[in-house]
Amino acid sequence: MKYEIKGGAFPVVVCELTDGEQMITEKGSMVWMTPNMEMQTTGGGIGKMFSKAFSGESMFQNIYTARGEGMITFGSSFPGKILPLQIAPGREMIVQKNAFLASESSVELSIHFNQKLSAGFFGGEGFIMQRLSGTGTAFVEIDGDLVEYDLAPGQKMVIDTGNVAGFEPTVSIEIKQVPGLKNKLLGGEGLFNTTLTGPGKIWLQTMPIANVATAIRPFIPTGNG
Repeated sequence: MKYEIKGGAFPVVVCELTDGEQMITEKGSMVWMTPNMEMQTTGGGIGKMFSKAFSGESMFQNIYTARGEGMITFGSSFPGKILPLQIAPGREMIVQKNAFLASESSVELSIHFNQKLSAGFFGGEGFIMQRLSGTGTAFVEIDGDLVEYDLAPGQKMVIDTGNVAGFEPTVSIEIKQVPGLKNKLLGGEGLFNTTLTGPGKIWLQTMPIANVATAIRPFIPTGNG
């Protein structure tokens, strides 16, 4: 599979496939393709479907197979970037559950739970993420711009949960409450932050779509005028 990322604020990744090569996507991100691409929708088994339903993800995947040489293009759903990741044994990645765009069929997707269940119910979107394993190229969406840090062993970074795009499995993650009642109620920074601890690379996004939705909500007209 050969690919090229095109576009500016709304990028697309154009994938050139040989006969029999396959691409998968979870959220219908295909924007154009040659007519010899064959589509098949699958749930991946009852166990996987149940775990996806629990996490709020789509229970189904679309698999596109090239019948002869073909081309398929996947587009981002929000202004930002498309980040290619080379997945291999020992080079797995943990990403936000809405970040996955598409991948070669040899890349495996699974649910990754960060910590105890109680933290998940109160800690927001950072609790349930996706683990990319197997072998091949995967593409993830970054909301806004991408900032990368390489944390040393024991080095910590405190991040608003929605800004965490992904990290290497060697990085540990902990969701903590913002200290102090006044800070929680009046600080405007939410109730929880995410602490990432090295060693390993972390990827941060500058414009989470959830933050944008919160910012524009007061300006949306209501039925009361």
